[in-house]
This record gives sequence, structure tokens and C-alpha cells, in this order.
Amino acid sequence: MNKNRPKHLALHLIKLPLPGIISILHRVAGLLLFLALPFLLWTLQYSLRSIETFTFLTWMFHHPVSKMLFIGVMWAFLHHFCAGLRYLAIDFHWLRSLAQARSSSKVVLLVSLLLTIFFGVMIW
Repeated sequence: MNKNRPKHLALHLIKLPLPGIISILHRVAGLLLFLALPFLLWTLQYSLRSIETFTFLTWMFHHPVSKMLFIGVMWAFLHHFCAGLRYLAIDFHWLRSLAQARSSSKVVLLVSLLLTIFFGVMIW
């Protein structure tokens, strides 16, 4: 038996393939959506309370920092949605080979970024 294996795994030296990166980003996007949910529900409740609170929210969302945060949450939703569709296709065995998995990872990354840029330009 070969005993020359490393004792500690150097994670920074491992080259993760694109499907692995998409998987990690899917989890990060889900966590970001989970953490943003109370703020989004508060915003909905606050916008429906009165005209004054709605006016305050419209003023608040014109600030560049809040627009950037909203675009970040929107990226999380779009990436999580696109990657979820990819995983659904994998579960239905529509994507069977490694080449299909890699190309679908590229499609997920490209589509989620393009949709985020499109909606971000509309918001800005």
C-alpha cells in the first residue's frame, strides 16, 4: 500500500471542473435567497402599508447601493432557477454524458449572467 499520500488535502490546489463550480454557486445562491427572504417580505409588507411608506421605499430603491444589492439578489434567483432546471434535466436523464453536463453548465452560467445583466440594465 502506498503511504506517500498527503495527510492534509490542499483545497486551493484542486482544479474544480465547471459543473462543480455551478453546483457550489447553486448552493450559494440558495443561501443568499434564504437570507434575503426576510428583507424581501419586509419590503413587501412595508410597501403595502401606506402611501408614505411606499414613497420611502421608492426613494430608498433609487440609491445605487440598494440597486446593487437588488441586482445581487436577482442574480441569485436567476442562477438558482437556471441551475435548478439543469439539475431537473439531469434527474430526468435528459443529460446523460459528461460532455452534456459540461455544456449545460456553460449554458447555465451564460444564461444567468445575461439575464442578470439584462434586468440590471432595466433597473438601473
